[in-house]
Amino acid sequence: MTSLSDYSWRRNREGLGVWDHRGQVAVAGFGHSEIDRRWDGESMDRTVGAFSIQACQLAMDDAGVTPDQIDGVICCDSHIAGPSGGTAGRWAPRPYFDPPYDSEWGLTLVNGEWLVEQMGLTNVEFCPSGVPAIGEMLGLASQAIADGRCTTCLVIYPTGNLAGRYRRGGENAEDYAKGNRQWTVPWGNHGGNDFINAFPHQQYCHRYGGTHDDMAPFVVNQNRNGLLTPWGFNATHDIPQLTVEDYVSSRYILKPLRLWDCDRPVNASGAYLFTTAERARDMKQPPVYILNHNQHSAGTRSTQAVLDEIEAETDRLARMMFEGSGLSADEVDIFNPYDGYSTMTQFWLEAFQWHGVKRGDAFAFYADDIRVEGPHPFSSSGGNLGTGRLRTAMWTDSIEQLRGSAGPRQVTVRAETAIAGFGPPLGGGWIAFGKYPN
Repeated sequence: MTSLSDYSWRRNREGLGVWDHRGQVAVAGFGHSEIDRRWDGESMDRTVGAFSIQACQLAMDDAGVTPDQIDGVICCDSHIAGPSGGTAGRWAPRPYFDPPYDSEWGLTLVNGEWLVEQMGLTNVEFCPSGVPAIGEMLGLASQAIADGRCTTCLVIYPTGNLAGRYRRGGENAEDYAKGNRQWTVPWGNHGGNDFINAFPHQQYCHRYGGTHDDMAPFVVNQNRNGLLTPWGFNATHDIPQLTVEDYVSSRYILKPLRLWDCDRPVNASGAYLFTTAERARDMKQPPVYILNHNQHSAGTRSTQAVLDEIEAETDRLARMMFEGSGLSADEVDIFNPYDGYSTMTQFWLEAFQWHGVKRGDAFAFYADDIRVEGPHPFSSSGGNLGTGRLRTAMWTDSIEQLRGSAGPRQVTVRAETAIAGFGPPLGGGWIAFGKYPN
């Protein structure tokens, strides 16, 4: 497998200008596997490996390409359910690893090398190891195509989930929280992530006014959009339409975060087919072009991020995305920011100033018409809150909206550009899409 150690593919600082390869790379296909709440430990056709192969095949079918045309495979090595997003095998119950099974590959673990072997992709030349999570992974695919490392690339993001306490292995299973972790881990489920999202949100409410209940229209709408997404967990598992009353009366996870503010871990996989713009024009679907990709990461002065730090970093990311894509805020039609916790999303909305929203305006914006049929179809994907912790809805919806194939989620406003991202406010990866290459 190829090492990424000598490949400078990230665009993670300001001043780089418009991406040199703007519009020269395209997404030609996507596929989503079936989706479960968790793997039952028995059904071999419903493992994360089986679902990953299924998603890859659907993405190839969508694009109209055959296995012999694939010369690049990028698969995230992290499968969500482990101690800190890593391999599930370090903590999960293990009866299904008894004989005749002698490996976790295909059961709880998937990487590019395994997929190449299982799918008979004999012409793959670019298959890196140590691949990052999905936000950065799509940027890696974009740059790899642009740099000629490959020409037709499958990008796979597996999300494993097993029975047991989610992310309660590794350090999270220890009796003591050591070092800086003592200030956050006791209050959250994985590395204190609940806590670090609750604290700046409370600061936000104090600075700009409003209460946590003002999140209700956004969370309810995410649930609604998720029910309009046929491959998502909510739509396929008869999750009822959430109401404001359901939301405000639901139990606290870590006050003020409620149950419905947190996405749902699932077992599934998603895949995308990246290629050159020239090749994409001859494929089955209308191409959606990559206008820019950016990655970002910021530290904090202490163990806990504060509102000022989050606003500064989200502003920086927005500036990079606008700079690299050549777009301005009023030229972004579809906006699908990350919503692993609902309280992350207002920071992105205000940083990108989508539909004129500025700092402190998010709650008022949520109270307006943000439905897909309305004038401000915010997060038309339904995000993680509406589809499950797949981390793929933001990208897939952006592609579908620009294709005009989003079905009941299709917006009624112009849909020629989109920006989507994955990652909490202090780190992740983002993509700008265009219906046209220029």
